[in-house]
Amino acid sequence: MFFKTTEKHEDFRAKIREFAETEVKPQVFMLDQESKFPTEAIEKLGKMGVLGTPYLKKYGGLGLDILSYAIAVEELSRVDGGTGVILSAHVSLGTYPIFAYGTEEQKQK
Repeated sequence: MFFKTTEKHEDFRAKIREFAETEVKPQVFMLDQESKFPTEAIEKLGKMGVLGTPYLKKYGGLGLDILSYAIAVEELSRVDGGTGVILSAHVSLGTYPIFAYGTEEQKQK
């Protein structure tokens, strides 16, 4: 399947790529060698709203489409597969069930 990206997608890609290059990449080797979780990078992604990329703004997300989410995973994975997987697992396994099936109160949390 072919997806054509928009200027908005490419702007988002550039933002995530810059973050990956400046915040994630410098730490990758050390994190891997010491078997550590990239806590600082994940917290920053959370503050940027990236952990909620495909979710509505009223729930703390960015309100972007699924292609934007895929772009974020792809760009993070370019420099560190683990960080990309963390974002993917958080969105797909952690928060999607709440977004899709949770009560309004759960979604607000």
